[in-house]
Amino acid sequence: MRRNAERRAALVDGAIEVLARDGARGLTFRAVDAEAGVPAGTASNYFTNRDDLLTQAGLSVYERLRPDDASLDLSLTGAHDREHLTALMREVVGRVAAFRTGFLALLELRLEATRRPELRAVLTERVRQDLDFNISVHAEAQMPGDATAVTLLYMTLNWLIVDRLTLPELFSDEEIDELVEMAVDRVLPR
Repeated sequence: MRRNAERRAALVDGAIEVLARDGARGLTFRAVDAEAGVPAGTASNYFTNRDDLLTQAGLSVYERLRPDDASLDLSLTGAHDREHLTALMREVVGRVAAFRTGFLALLELRLEATRRPELRAVLTERVRQDLDFNISVHAEAQMPGDATAVTLLYMTLNWLIVDRLTLPELFSDEEIDELVEMAVDRVLPR
């Protein structure tokens, strides 16, 4: 396997774009090569097989969806109340929805994982890591609510993002903001 990090990253980014646009069935080495703008046959030099490419695309999406240091600092500073948590949840929905192709590719990968046990294992581990990370940051920031509240918000907001990206006319920006606020309000104990 060749190890040009920039080219590998371009191929993984190309795979994410192909997954979002054409679905898992459209993900071929040839399609990834074309999307990445590299010579035909390049992807096959970087990935052992299609499963390897799927796995690498999935891991990359999760890395890119991870909050940056500024977002993490925001969660640890300021008031530790419902209003602050609501603002953080709005930021999460906005940040994740802004990486539209990544989230759509992730949906394709999750569907593909129902047929590919190795991919399912990788995605399950990664989602668990992310959920545990969110729970630990929530606890460290001393936000209201417990691990169950974080899990319920994760589940609720993920589906809100799915609707936002797949049926963009379903809810207006104002309705999205209100739904995030209501989700936080209803999930957190009084």
